[in-house]
Amino acid sequence: MIVDRIDNWKKYPLGPAWEKAFAFLTDLEPSAPEAETTIEGDGLFARVMSYETREETSSDAVLEAHRRYVDIQMALIGSERIAWYPTSSLQAKGPYDDEKDVQFFVYESPADIQVSVFPGTFACLFPQDAHMPQLKTNGRGGEVKKVVVKVALDLLTL
Repeated sequence: MIVDRIDNWKKYPLGPAWEKAFAFLTDLEPSAPEAETTIEGDGLFARVMSYETREETSSDAVLEAHRRYVDIQMALIGSERIAWYPTSSLQAKGPYDDEKDVQFFVYESPADIQVSVFPGTFACLFPQDAHMPQLKTNGRGGEVKKVVVKVALDLLTL
C-alpha cells in the first residue's frame, strides 16, 4: 500500500499507466459527475462515487482485495478511513470472482493499520492489500465523494 499526498505521485516511477492515472486525478474537480470513465481501454478507468461513511462493524462494511487491478483511491469531498489487512492473514468469505476482480474476506477485528484519505491525498492498494474503505474518520460519519482509479497490474512497472 502507498499512502501519500497527490503532489508526490511522481516519487513512484511505476510507468506510463501510473502517469496517465495521475494526470486524470490531478485534473479531476470535486464537481465531477458520479460515473465510470475510461481513461485507456479496459486496463485503466475511474469511478467517481458518493456515499455515507460507516462503522467497520456495520453489515454494509466490505473487506476486499483485487488480483488484476490496483486501486488508487482519493477523496474529492469529505474524508474516509480505510482499514488495511495483509490478504495472507484473512479468511476468504467465498471464492474469488474473476469477472468482477474481487475477493471478499471475513471481518474478525479492527485493522492494526488504518489510514484516512481526504482531498489532496491518495491510497494505492495492491493485490496483497485487503482493504475496508468507506469508514468514518475520527468517529464522525458524513458523506464522502471519492474516485477510484483502477489500473491493470500488468500495465504497471513494478
